[in-house]
Amino acid sequence: MRVRRTLAWRIARWLAAALLGPVILFSLFGWIGSSVARNGDWVEPVAGDEQAIEVLIGSNGIHTEIVMPLVTPQMDWRLAFPASDLLAPTRPYTHVAVSWGERAFFLETPTWLDLSPTTAINALTGGKAVLHVAHYVHPAPDNDMRVLRLRPSEYRALTQAIASHLAPPGNRETLPGYARHDVFYTALGTYHLANTCNQWTSDQLAASGVEVGQWTPFPGGVMKWVPDLQDR
Repeated sequence: MRVRRTLAWRIARWLAAALLGPVILFSLFGWIGSSVARNGDWVEPVAGDEQAIEVLIGSNGIHTEIVMPLVTPQMDWRLAFPASDLLAPTRPYTHVAVSWGERAFFLETPTWLDLSPTTAINALTGGKAVLHVAHYVHPAPDNDMRVLRLRPSEYRALTQAIASHLAPPGNRETLPGYARHDVFYTALGTYHLANTCNQWTSDQLAASGVEVGQWTPFPGGVMKWVPDLQDR
């Protein structure tokens, strides 16, 4: 009996190591990768710079998003993301938030409590991409919605990078969002373990010249490069 118990305990430990080991390694590499800078010589415009354009980098603990003014000389997002696609199209929206991710994971997982094993496995093995687009009215900065100032040329590069992920109009599908002010659009690109929704956020910021981490699979790896309110 003792031999059987010992064998069962060894098998249980081996299974735990087999299951937890990859998760621990992925988390470790994610932390390391997010700590290595891209665009390490970038300097944010100072507060009060009249030419600077303020964007917000938001996180809900799973996904990160880039929140931008709805209309600027560099980009009029109303053309790409019309309010008529929303269930509440008449509100006086001032900003648009864009994020990218795997279709099923995004549509079915607004919070961690909604995550199912099937959705997680499908997301990890790769899947079709969507853009999540939310419209806001004067979003207030906080530690989950942090201000980032960009020069006009940097902001233009950011908007061009984001717009390049839109599926062509003839192939673009519009899908219901979580609420009345947001919507999903089919997008270009393939989601997989090395190219997560949070990596996409960093990639768009890097394309504009902003200092971000090399590999940021988790939201914390994105947010740690954006000063919180206490550091402003």
